[in-house]
Amino acid sequence: MNPLMSKFERIDENSRLPKYRQVINTILEEINQELFKPGDRIPSINETSEEYYLSRDTVEKAYRELSQRGVISSIPGKGYYVNGNAEVAKVRVMIIFDKLTDHQKVIFNSFAKSLGKRACINLHVHHSDFKCFEELILDNIGNYDYYVIMPHFYDYREEVEAVLKKIPRNKLLVLDRQIKDMDGSFSCIYQDFAKDLEGALFSGLDLLKKYRKLFLVYPQHIKYPPEIRVGFRNFCHDANIDYELIPSVSGHSPRKGEAYIVLEESDLIELVKKCQKSRLELGKDLGIVSYNDTPLKEVVGNGITVISTDPITMGQVAADMIIHKKRDSAKNPFYLLRRNSL
Repeated sequence: MNPLMSKFERIDENSRLPKYRQVINTILEEINQELFKPGDRIPSINETSEEYYLSRDTVEKAYRELSQRGVISSIPGKGYYVNGNAEVAKVRVMIIFDKLTDHQKVIFNSFAKSLGKRACINLHVHHSDFKCFEELILDNIGNYDYYVIMPHFYDYREEVEAVLKKIPRNKLLVLDRQIKDMDGSFSCIYQDFAKDLEGALFSGLDLLKKYRKLFLVYPQHIKYPPEIRVGFRNFCHDANIDYELIPSVSGHSPRKGEAYIVLEESDLIELVKKCQKSRLELGKDLGIVSYNDTPLKEVVGNGITVISTDPITMGQVAADMIIHKKRDSAKNPFYLLRRNSL
């Protein structure tokens, strides 16, 4: 039996994935596994349609898309053949972020660079909208070899876990968070937000002790891990530092002898402007620590001190797990990077 024809037994009548897309995925899988090599003939539209009770229109639509992508070509009177120069992605990856900040862009670029030509990557953003997140995954089950997901939901944890459980464990890679209540082994690259923040701040205690009060600017309307607040409070208690949480720097007047941990870049820019207006010298009169490093923070205010996970390493490790088909759990590095603002 033709190896491709046997694969069509896997066409799922109940799948949300259209049948023509299942046909495409089947052919790509066979080419990637070298069961069909450049120059080999694949079953004709009629053969596939009649043998596996697929409509001719369904198979024709799949073959037409494969032809447009340069994977196969038709030779009149002979049939369809795999192109010798077909660039078929070895791995199909769907990556879903909660938002697309400069930090996430660094992760994505590192991930894409590490995979190189081994993969075709489609990037999506759910913006902490659970319905959007759910539809993105359910509409694409079976369409990718790997699903790399940064969930970051704080109001729908059980619902998110239920959606993630629909993805085969060997195809799931979760970024940034541990999901402890899910059964089965899947890949994960995570942060321990509370302990990581506390440890990073203690590594800069000699600088933070210069200031009489430490502020955490924690937005009310933008989702951040609540463990950040826990780590901040733990540090301040253990280091015996006076502290306060504020939702924004808008309407707040920074004063000499204060230091700020800022999560949002909009708050960071506004705080730097207020310091310039009040002639407060960063790193001497007032301290600033920003969350998550970006290239911009190397130059703003003559260099902004950051506490940050390592986005380049996260992207590289995620790619390595896919390349070598690892199912592993890894903690990503977290550190304080000293610059002039502290």
